[in-house]
Amino acid sequence: MLSDIEIAQSIKLKKITEIAAGIGLKADDLELYGDFKAKIKFSAIDALQNRPNGKLILVSAITPTPAGEGKTTTAIGLSLALNRISGKKTIVAIREPSLGPVFGIKGGAAGGGYSQVLPMEDINLHFTGDMHAVTAANNNLAALIDNHIYNGNKLRFDPRRIAWKRVLDVNDRSLRDIVIGLGGRTQGIPREDGFDITPASEIMAILCLSNNLEELRSKIGNIIAGYTYDGEPVKVSQMGYEGAIATLLKDALKPNLVQTTEHTAAFIHGGPFANIAQGANSILATKTALKLADYVVTEAGFGFDLGAEKFFDIVCPYGEFCTSAIVLVATVRALKLHGGASFKDLSQPDPQAVEQGLVNLEKHLENIRKFGMRSVVAINKFSTDTDEELQIVYEFAREKGFAASIVDFWSKGGEGGLELAEQVERLIRDNICKMNLLYDWTLPVEEKIKTIAKEIYGAENIDYLPKAKSDLRKISKYGYDKLPICIAKTQKSLSDNPLLLGRPKDFLVTVREVLIAAGAGFVIPITGEIMRMPGLPKEPAAGKIDIDNSGNIKGLF
Repeated sequence: MLSDIEIAQSIKLKKITEIAAGIGLKADDLELYGDFKAKIKFSAIDALQNRPNGKLILVSAITPTPAGEGKTTTAIGLSLALNRISGKKTIVAIREPSLGPVFGIKGGAAGGGYSQVLPMEDINLHFTGDMHAVTAANNNLAALIDNHIYNGNKLRFDPRRIAWKRVLDVNDRSLRDIVIGLGGRTQGIPREDGFDITPASEIMAILCLSNNLEELRSKIGNIIAGYTYDGEPVKVSQMGYEGAIATLLKDALKPNLVQTTEHTAAFIHGGPFANIAQGANSILATKTALKLADYVVTEAGFGFDLGAEKFFDIVCPYGEFCTSAIVLVATVRALKLHGGASFKDLSQPDPQAVEQGLVNLEKHLENIRKFGMRSVVAINKFSTDTDEELQIVYEFAREKGFAASIVDFWSKGGEGGLELAEQVERLIRDNICKMNLLYDWTLPVEEKIKTIAKEIYGAENIDYLPKAKSDLRKISKYGYDKLPICIAKTQKSLSDNPLLLGRPKDFLVTVREVLIAAGAGFVIPITGEIMRMPGLPKEPAAGKIDIDNSGNIKGLF
């Protein structure tokens, strides 16, 4: 059996100009990054604005195992299948991989098997430099803040209350909490600091929620850099650096165009994680794709409780677009884990564990209905699944009133999900897009948090620690209480406790603190033990990655 990277390297790529021509873009609309990657110029995006929108399909999933359930593979595969059966032009729009997970537990994140985006090596590594641009912009702002304090501190920053951390696109637990400015008076002001991973940077969230350079600059200006000795927030606009930081992101804001294993156009742009940010690709890429295609397939990170909820309640309102249908990815192996099987035994047949784990699927299906969405369950087949196990999931979805299809995009490409594509097209063909928000943004912050926790997670109530209570008072005092909520929570459970699998009941969600992402335009309740800088596993994926003397990469996935 070929590995993902071997399959990717066996595909003869088309020139990116040819892929662009297939969706109505000319060579002059592109900024080329070699033969197979390009960015879309702002002038080309502006020229599309009077075109009607295509229909948007969101791919989400049940609560995943640590290795993931093939959600990206399904999103890519669905775009391939729709292009095969519909006669409609389809584009897939997804996030860029982060180097942290690529070298950590998951390996590559560009799809899998015969359902990938290409060139997968470039996409999984440095790609067009967007991640590095976000890192540079974030850390330049951090340096400017410390320089301001060192050189007189005109804005009266309290060094103990700096709100801006440095970032790095690496899983490095050693950098979570550090002390900077040591070594004498010329080295700066000693203070506690720390690093987050680049996808957790507010700059990343802003990049993915900005419609143009003007909005990007404005949002950066709204970032709270820290607080004065009197507890007043200090914005980047007060420092006068929003233009400089936006300048570092002028190319990163442009959507990236690549292709799939079957030469479908793919937009890959931005990479916020769904457990600590909004978990979706950029609204600029999605909106551009909607102008160029009849159907656009996108995905939201992790399970429906994280990525999809934030997609509907944050991304869609800011992007001013509507989702026509949901594809919910379920797997036998994830259901086994939720049904009591151990992670190491997920490849062993266990119909009873599958049955017991169906409660997790059931909760996600209930959540879909809360948004008034039409949906299909895609049962992503793995080679170790038995027909009996697959049929259990299929029948359960049907009993709950959802169409369902067993898909195998990994080994068959678009052909592995033709039935799913037909089901999706039937859902959206004559459907006028209509979706519900879970909550009104104008509600009190505590009520919005409680609505998400009770309705989506199934929590009994919220437990606010003293720091969180103090933060809530500050949010109201400074007028940020009308912003939407972006809860930082473990992806491993519907609850905030990663050990509570299946469908937890009678649990409390513990909120440790509530951060204000004033630039991005949301507030972030930090729950449980969630951290914004991951660590590496005992055996990182980096141990399998290598390169030969000719520059050929292997072991990336």
